[in-house]
Amino acid sequence: MTGHAGGGPWSRSPLAMKVIVLGAGVIGVTTAWYLNRAGHEVTVLERNAAAACETSFANGGQISVSHAEPWANPSAPWKVLKWLGRDDAPLLFRLRADPAQWRWMLRFLLECAAGRSRANMIQLLRLGTHSRTCLQQLRRELSIDYDQRTQGILHFYTDAREFDAAIEPARVMRELGCERRVIDRDEVLRIEPAMAAIASRIVGATYTSEDESGDVHRFTTALAEHAAKAGVVFRHGVRVQALHTRAGQADGVEVAREDGGYETLHADAFVVAMGSHSTALLRSAGIDVPVYPAKGYSATLPVIDESRAPSVSLTDDEYKLVFSRLGNRLRVAGTAELSGHSLALNRTRCEAIVKRALEVFPGCSRPELASFWAGLRPATPGNVPLIGPSRLKRLFLNTGHGTLGWTHACGSAQALADLVSGRRPEVDFAFLRI
Repeated sequence: MTGHAGGGPWSRSPLAMKVIVLGAGVIGVTTAWYLNRAGHEVTVLERNAAAACETSFANGGQISVSHAEPWANPSAPWKVLKWLGRDDAPLLFRLRADPAQWRWMLRFLLECAAGRSRANMIQLLRLGTHSRTCLQQLRRELSIDYDQRTQGILHFYTDAREFDAAIEPARVMRELGCERRVIDRDEVLRIEPAMAAIASRIVGATYTSEDESGDVHRFTTALAEHAAKAGVVFRHGVRVQALHTRAGQADGVEVAREDGGYETLHADAFVVAMGSHSTALLRSAGIDVPVYPAKGYSATLPVIDESRAPSVSLTDDEYKLVFSRLGNRLRVAGTAELSGHSLALNRTRCEAIVKRALEVFPGCSRPELASFWAGLRPATPGNVPLIGPSRLKRLFLNTGHGTLGWTHACGSAQALADLVSGRRPEVDFAFLRI
């Protein structure tokens, strides 16, 4: 099933259904919102006491359509080899006796081929542009405040080879409608004067004025409140144990309650939006998906000198870091560590993030004031998320968004609600096939 398919299933008139959404991160909450808007009776199941307590808690904060070049690109294998053994490496593979990790890495290498990487970038651009529009419409409609900034995203480079490598992807993005302009040092300083401290080291940059930033946790919790007022039922503190199937379709979901009891819940449709935890649950129903956790880190620093802190959101491609100003805080996030489901903080990686942040913006804060966080991004080998119907009837997926969950959340959710309702999504994207 693709977004540009015509006829067939798209001719059905949607009927109100009872839908259970598994997960209350930004993907699950936006999915619940759009399903409710489509007229369905929606229940959200979440193991935590509130929405956005895991991967959607403290990410980099960017709505970054311009960040569409996949990790899996022709230069990636050589970079990974260069970074092997470095605890502070931007992309770190900690090899484990885990067949799923090895299968994922082999698929990752296949996706590094130039043709595959370009195709994946096109998919990410289409979904990202659509999703940003959906977010803007939702923000206007609900007047949600989440420390949003609409001043664009600046990709800056202090390494000439990294800058040279960015020029072609930026050109392709412009051809596809994402205005990622190549700019010089003077333009960088005009857009973000706080970069003056490293002006002599800047070799070039790209700038996408339509991109945005904001606090995903504030957004998700606010939207969950609006959804609850609109009739969405949130059940917190319940742990999804298994999907029950019968005659080729999803039949129920088994959950463990906080009181220790178990129950099986039934619905007309089920949506799996559990991030990297989707893989094990789907495997229990005989469905294998190439989603593996990529642990990302963030540091949040209180701004103590406004003149030295950025106001524009930035991406440091060399170090794989993003910077977002969230009110009086500076959020610095990035890196990826493929090491299973461990959320343990690696102090070397934490310190490397703060070191780079204060190297770029000296004096904006102090290292001892940083608070750290780690989250498991649900990564697919080619970075393209899995959205649409599974091979089991009544079971839908909205997972695998990797580093772009915040960017793609609203568009993915709107499209998924259309698919559940039997409608053709607005965006031209390679949705999962039946």
